Amino acid sequence: MDLIHKVLNIVLPPITLILLLLFFPYFLVSKFISSIKRSINSEKVAGKVVLITGASSGIGEYLAYEYARRGACLALSARREERLRAVADKARELGSPDVIVIATDISKVEDCERFVNEAMNHFGKLDHLVNNAGVAQIDMFEDCKQISEFATIMNTNFWGSVYASHFAIPHLRKSKGRIVGISSIAGWCSVPRMSFYSASKAAITSFYETLRAEFGSDIRITIVTPGVVESEMTQGDFLSKSTERCAKAIVDSACRGDRYLVEPSWARISFLMKVLCPEVLEWWFHRILVAKSSKKSN
Repeated sequence: MDLIHKVLNIVLPPITLILLLLFFPYFLVSKFISSIKRSINSEKVAGKVVLITGASSGIGEYLAYEYARRGACLALSARREERLRAVADKARELGSPDVIVIATDISKVEDCERFVNEAMNHFGKLDHLVNNAGVAQIDMFEDCKQISEFATIMNTNFWGSVYASHFAIPHLRKSKGRIVGISSIAGWCSVPRMSFYSASKAAITSFYETLRAEFGSDIRITIVTPGVVESEMTQGDFLSKSTERCAKAIVDSACRGDRYLVEPSWARISFLMKVLCPEVLEWWFHRILVAKSSKKSN
């Protein structure tokens, strides 16, 4: 086995590079043509059933409004039922023919099962599952007094997506439907003070990439990587329009059948820096977000 590895270490890199140089241009042309075809044949969601988690605020709220404008039927879930009802009322005004709200703690497997079952009992079908619910806790890892507190982040961000997907998959297979998984730029660009949030989002991306390989064309999956948008985790007056634009881009991307969406698109630069010069990125984050904070606290 060691001999095989040694041979592959010598032979495989140059062969791969040569093949890339030969075929990559053709692949790019093919991908470009495919994107044009997907745009022309974009899915119409009028009358289709969309389940959205974390729909009471932030991206989830605006996703509900965007799907509503396109005439989709909605099942909205979050922990705050009163807030969900306000979102549902506006969604109806914007054009959704039927909206139900289901108070759900996405971190609990029994709540996820109930959410999907109630939606199916009401609508009888499922076309899109949008796993958006998420929480964040901003803190230095070594400053955490109770490490078990971080379990909430993984339970909501990662396991909540797993639970909802598990119960929705049989219904999505029947409709040849779609899962929209909301990850984050933090999943690849690990920001100080957000260790478990970054880990949970990286886990979501890896999870859905694996499911995509398992499902093939039976269930299509769009993985979304937003940058900074307005939510209860990131507040700011200038960000509200950003959230609305992000939601529209997500629904457009899902309807086109995209595999990935990075929104805003400039956020791709962080991935490039992560691959080409990770030391620079880590130095910058430490310098800006850790060292300066330490000086202030002193």
